[in-house]
Amino acid sequence: MAGATGSVGKEGYDTHAATYEKIATTPSGILEEQLLASAMGDCTGLAVLDLGGGTGLRARQAVKLGASHVDVVDVSPEMLRIGQQQTSSEYDGRIAWHEADVSKPLDDKLQLRKTYDLVMANWVLDSAGSLADLEGMWANVGARLRPGGRYVGIRVNDPWAPYMADGRYGVRFREKERIPGGVRYWYIFDDPAGNKEPVEIEGASLEISYSGSTELHTKYGLCDVEIEPFENAKIVREDPEFWKPFLDRPLLAVVKARKQGGE
Repeated sequence: MAGATGSVGKEGYDTHAATYEKIATTPSGILEEQLLASAMGDCTGLAVLDLGGGTGLRARQAVKLGASHVDVVDVSPEMLRIGQQQTSSEYDGRIAWHEADVSKPLDDKLQLRKTYDLVMANWVLDSAGSLADLEGMWANVGARLRPGGRYVGIRVNDPWAPYMADGRYGVRFREKERIPGGVRYWYIFDDPAGNKEPVEIEGASLEISYSGSTELHTKYGLCDVEIEPFENAKIVREDPEFWKPFLDRPLLAVVKARKQGGE
């Protein structure tokens, strides 16, 4: 779960940047990786923009799927620094790093491409402390996608899923407070080796997002909105009993859509 804005989550991501990618080894992290791979599909030759991309975990995944270039934009300088350190030479020249708040218009000084074939926004929509922040993110998605280009993103689907109290899938939620139109909380995951304190990072989700509404997708020029089926993840198919509570009330949704226009 990466992604922050200037008002939500930045301090936690800066603090835990060095250990953040351990979340990828949890059941939730494995599910996320497999669903994203299914949703992104063949990325051969694509130019990709990764909004709230943090340490580049999903940028590297896009390159492995064939992307020719990924621009990672994140508000946390420490996540970007760690990402550059952890990214091996095989990705040289294919991933670029840019510090900016993706809930605000992206400055020309960032030297981003005008448009992209694929824009990702993984978890960053759940760092929106206000509707204005959330709309700012969607405005960047719409503005940076070429006509016919694809959007893929992960968002919270059910902040109150009961199993999130016990962490059986590797991540726990602790509600912090209600905010206008949504909820602000902490999400927590433990060091698998038990050697470090749990990672706790603030998040904020708005009902217009976790309700499944496509209002903002449409407003910013996206169409053909779909949820990636959970059965497309090998980890779910191999142990459906373990995943039954999740499937009954999914915490997350991997959403894909297309920018209007193009072929």
